[in-house]
Amino acid sequence: MSFEWKGVFPALLTPFTADDKLDLDMFEKNLAAQLDAGIHGIIIGGSLGEASTITEKEKEELVEFSVEYLNGKIPVILNIAESTTKDALLQAANARKWGADGIMLLPPMRYKTDDRETIAYFKAVATSTDIPIMIYNNPPDYKIDTRPDMFDELVECKNITALKESSRDVTNLTRMKNRFGDRFNVLCGVDTLAMEELCLGADGWVAGLVCAFPKETVTIYNLVKAGKIEEAAKIYRWFMPLLELDIHPKLVQYIKLAAAQTGIGSEYVRAPRLVLEGAERERVLKTINDTITVRPTIQ
Repeated sequence: MSFEWKGVFPALLTPFTADDKLDLDMFEKNLAAQLDAGIHGIIIGGSLGEASTITEKEKEELVEFSVEYLNGKIPVILNIAESTTKDALLQAANARKWGADGIMLLPPMRYKTDDRETIAYFKAVATSTDIPIMIYNNPPDYKIDTRPDMFDELVECKNITALKESSRDVTNLTRMKNRFGDRFNVLCGVDTLAMEELCLGADGWVAGLVCAFPKETVTIYNLVKAGKIEEAAKIYRWFMPLLELDIHPKLVQYIKLAAAQTGIGSEYVRAPRLVLEGAERERVLKTINDTITVRPTIQ
């Protein structure tokens, strides 16, 4: 399907059962809540989706289930986070085979590529497929910075059409817009900077806490795009204690706990991650429940 990298794209959680199998019933429940809230596309197998622990078969199940369930309503995006170019090319082929509409592409895992190697990696994947690609830049977590100037060499890849910007440097948004105009859509990938970047002209928001609070997330996006900044800011301020769960090393456990509290997720994670317990769980739970207590009414 043809689509634009604009709007709210949840980086979906991968729900598991107590015996460590995919929980497609819970996945469907969350997907239904996202769709009802008006999200604009979904991303499967991202960092929040426990990309490093789910198998190729599980990715296939999640993508094919989503494609069938959504039936063309919104695009299905597959994240590619591999250690070798060969494996990334295989996943790009799988994305096409399984029916995904687009790819979110991380730099190589484990080995810290230099600029030439990073660009060659992205180009190799892009030239192997014709489906749209969003580059994911997250140097704080993945140690490779795909800077705006590196896109000078990626312009020739017509299907590289977007950037998920998670460097924490909001100036990169303006750098990209000044350098390339509308050639690349730029989506904010950090929940705690989303409204700021949307106000500066970001095209979308690859969101994390949307997995637990879809209506609030979509409402902020819609209000900002409608120029209703103060209305959006009120919800954003309420949301901030929860959004900060997205920038912690245990974001998966924290956001899964939040989704469990709102009834559209479960706490189960895949080892080596462990379910939260003790004082840490109580602290995070208090943040979630205290914020839910004063949750705004979204029409």
